[in-house]
Parts: sequence; C-alpha cells; structure tokens
Amino acid sequence: MNLPLNIDFSGKVVVITGAGGVLCSTMAKAFAQAGAKVAALDLNEESVEKLAEECKAEGYICKGYKADVLNRQILEEVHTKVLADMGPCDILINGAGGNNPRATTDNEYQHEASRELKTFFDLDADGVDFVFKLNFQGAMIPTQVFAADMVEKKAGSILNISSMNAYIPLTKIPAYSAAKAGISNFTQWLATYFAGTGIRCNAIAPGFLVGKQNKALLFNDDGTPTPRSHKILNGTPMGRFLESEELLGGVFFLCDDRAASAITGVVLPIDGGFSAYSGV
Repeated sequence: MNLPLNIDFSGKVVVITGAGGVLCSTMAKAFAQAGAKVAALDLNEESVEKLAEECKAEGYICKGYKADVLNRQILEEVHTKVLADMGPCDILINGAGGNNPRATTDNEYQHEASRELKTFFDLDADGVDFVFKLNFQGAMIPTQVFAADMVEKKAGSILNISSMNAYIPLTKIPAYSAAKAGISNFTQWLATYFAGTGIRCNAIAPGFLVGKQNKALLFNDDGTPTPRSHKILNGTPMGRFLESEELLGGVFFLCDDRAASAITGVVLPIDGGFSAYSGV
C-alpha cells in the first residue's frame, strides 16, 4: 500500500473495532505497515484472522480477535489478551457500526407511500434500537475498556467514525443518521472529558464509498447505478465515490500526537466536497 503520510507508528499499539469491514481493514493494514502493532477486532473472527495473516505475510504485526462491541465482558477479555500480546492501547479506532434494514424505509417521502412499501410508520422499534446501540454504545463501550490504558499513560488518541449523515440526514435511514450525529456529539464530549489527561479524541466523517452494507442501495443487480447513486454523485463536487485508502491521510494525521498535538474534538469530513455543496 502506498501510504499517504510518512508517519512512523512504531511501538504504538492500535486497537481497531470493526476491522473486518472495508474501511477499517484498510486502516489496520496501513497502521501495521507504518510500524504499529495492530489488534483487529470484529464479530466476524474469520475476517480478522484473514486480515492478520495478510499483514503477517508482509512482515507486519497484526492479530485478529473476535469481539462484540456491545458486550463489555467480552471486550474486557479481549483487552486482557491484547495487553498480554502487544501491551496497552495507544490508539483506539471505533470503527464498528452500521445500519439495519429494520430501521430503513423503502420510500424517501411520505407522499410516495403505498401498501407495498415500508414507510416511517412501519419502522421496527427494536431495529432502530439496535442501530443506536451498535453505533453509539459500540463506540462508548470499547472506549471505556481501552481508554483506561491511555489514562494510566497520560497519552493516547481515540478516533471515532462519524458520517455525512451527521451533518444532514439522508433519506430512508433515520436511525443511522441520528446515531452518527450522536457520534459527532460524543466525540466532542469525550474530547472535553479527557482534555486534562493527555488523551485526544477526534472523528472522521467519510463521504460515500461502496461497501457490503450499501452496495444494494447504490447499484442494481446488473451493476448499473441506482437513482440514489446518481443523487449522491450529483451532490458530490468531485463526482465520484471515494476509495477506502483516501481516508488514510486524515486518519494518520489525527492519530499522530506530533502532527495533531493540539487537535481534539474535531470531526473531519473526507467527502469529495459533499458537505460543502448546496446543490446549486
């Protein structure tokens, strides 16, 4: 991988949740390549074990751990393993999150409603609750577990993953949009709470990338873009979807204690201009 910044993370222990996904597996590989010892956490054990093997084949340090970010007991057990395998956490990336079909409407506007479509009135309360828990508590609980290392060391960096939805909610996904707005707010809260401890907390707000979770929304079965894709690209000045590697410059910068020593509580858009464009 061609790393965007020449930052040496040697000796740093980087814990990444959601490391089985496209975005965070890219981050895990990048940090490992930059010299860090990477603990890759995901509910899908097979995916992080494969990631770890790929990193090891390149001569880097990465180990996969099965973890449920909503289960503190499991995370405490993983924390103990990471301490034994690598040492205390220096950088925590809260990458676990996502949406759920039960919290998604079929129609964008109520006047388009029909009996065949799932509308706002049909949203499943348990599905909405799951999305809030996965995105908000899925960042809070790992921070409770791993930031304790940073408090002892009086140094560390926490990076949350927000979203374009946090600025202006997208249609169809009200729970996910609200949850990501909560992550941006939580990032600022954590930054304030930890300000006197040497711990910095920031977030990135990625624009639109194509991944497993949103592929069906963006492309038809024959590979052609859906109307939603056209709307996204028309609202993105750069006129394209992003690649996961394009997040790395912002991630490395915010996690580096020298480059971003006075930066905390920031949510950095990496979006091809989407958040800057009014549509006119």
